[in-house]
Amino acid sequence: MSSNAKRVSKIERSTKETSITLSLDLDGSGKSELNSSIAFLDHMLEQISRHGLIDLMVNAKGDREIDDHHTVEDIGICLGEALREAAGDKSGIVRYGHAYVPLDEALSRVVLDFSGRPGLEYNIDFPKEKVGGFDIDLFKEFFQAVSNHGRITMHIDCLRGGNNHHIIETVFKAFGRALRMALELDKRQTGIPSTKGSL
Repeated sequence: MSSNAKRVSKIERSTKETSITLSLDLDGSGKSELNSSIAFLDHMLEQISRHGLIDLMVNAKGDREIDDHHTVEDIGICLGEALREAAGDKSGIVRYGHAYVPLDEALSRVVLDFSGRPGLEYNIDFPKEKVGGFDIDLFKEFFQAVSNHGRITMHIDCLRGGNNHHIIETVFKAFGRALRMALELDKRQTGIPSTKGSL
């Protein structure tokens, strides 16, 4: 991949349940403009942007009168598609990324492989079912959607933690850091980082 190539993407998704526009720049500075209509999710998406140094814009409207499920999952779908599109053929990337992030008593680890094969291993025990009014089950749906549509193998583990907010924030920060590592352009890598020749 040319060092001058722009690694950007824009995804628009419109269904009877949601209307979403998401754009990103993998080589950004961590700027974000977020309006998912779910304040806590915006706070977490900001962690991805800031710690992944990805410029991220999200505008979303969904059928939240039913619940937040469709909005959260569909933003995950759009993020996965945007990451896959912006990464292109993945020539020159590191491919693998990992990060451990602490926040007070909580410690989480995220390990990624831009393998072209979706897969999620998600091991988090939350002490409560909600953080604020947000259903924490939806975070697994979010990461499953990112994995499926980004074709990324993900291992997400909370090693310890007693506060829902701290736990999920460490996961999103670690995800951002792992993305940054995996999608970094490797000066020594001149082609596809796979013995198969494609990812």
